[in-house]
Amino acid sequence: MTSSSDIQTWEVKEPYLKLHCKLGEGPYYERATNTLRFVDIISKRLHTVSLEKGPDSLVTQQLDTPISVTADIAGVDPRDKILIGAKFGVAVLDRKRASESKDAYEYVAKFHKMKDNFRLRGNDGAVDPHGRFWLGTMTDFELGPFQSEGSVHMFTGRQGSVVLKEGVTIPNSVSWSPDGKTMYFTHSSARTIHAYDYSSAAGSAAISNERVFYTHEGSGEPDGHRIDVEGNLWTAVYGESHVLKVCGKTGKVVGEVRLPTQNITCVEFVGTELFITTAGMEEGAGTEQEVDYSGGLFRVDVGVEGVPPHEFKLDL
Repeated sequence: MTSSSDIQTWEVKEPYLKLHCKLGEGPYYERATNTLRFVDIISKRLHTVSLEKGPDSLVTQQLDTPISVTADIAGVDPRDKILIGAKFGVAVLDRKRASESKDAYEYVAKFHKMKDNFRLRGNDGAVDPHGRFWLGTMTDFELGPFQSEGSVHMFTGRQGSVVLKEGVTIPNSVSWSPDGKTMYFTHSSARTIHAYDYSSAAGSAAISNERVFYTHEGSGEPDGHRIDVEGNLWTAVYGESHVLKVCGKTGKVVGEVRLPTQNITCVEFVGTELFITTAGMEEGAGTEQEVDYSGGLFRVDVGVEGVPPHEFKLDL
């Protein structure tokens, strides 16, 4: 790491896992097993690697639906079952059965007003401090170009979802400040991260007072992000070979993680280490090394821990 009076800088030279995901996303630290799981949305795969055993422990499970994000379920051993964001909503994945069957999941609830709308699919999301799951929808890959037909849904247990934001094109990460009073939401195609006042009270509107927290000025787009315990937001930037650390108080960039490939998609904290997913690049879209490292998983120690993820309350 290097630093100046204005910005901290880290540089990653090579991937921790070189596996050429088409669209690596959704890194999630599974504390119960000290593993990191992440997805390849386009390839419909769930990857899991033991952080104790290292890269050679990678296990890949093939599904028949684009899985975009995962979460632990309160009271459930994640080695048995986890929550996934899938094509039509949120589902419970039976991880043991998934080794033998591509449809080893059961929907908990589907998107409100969407049902079996094949134009759309679930994208990024997260569990809020109250145990509810937030998940955005967007135009599916095969039905592009992407249109502003997506929305952001909040799932309460098995009760289904309510729509809390409409007219979005590429909805991405949702997160909460360490004190749980502020929610952040990335609208990638608008190059904007919004902040909201957040309430976990049952029956509340959940969010209010939408405002711009960060606007990206570069050629790329802010993608997945996480919050650290000091309240700063770490956002991957798709197309620009870096992760940016944005001050939670000012919305200004105060740090940068530089990476040797271009399409940076999401981040996850494991202690003070940041694990970073990326997407594949076409031949000729960059240098030979950038293409070779694309779709890999990277790691770097950034000296601060992240806010732990919340668990989904299935029977809330």
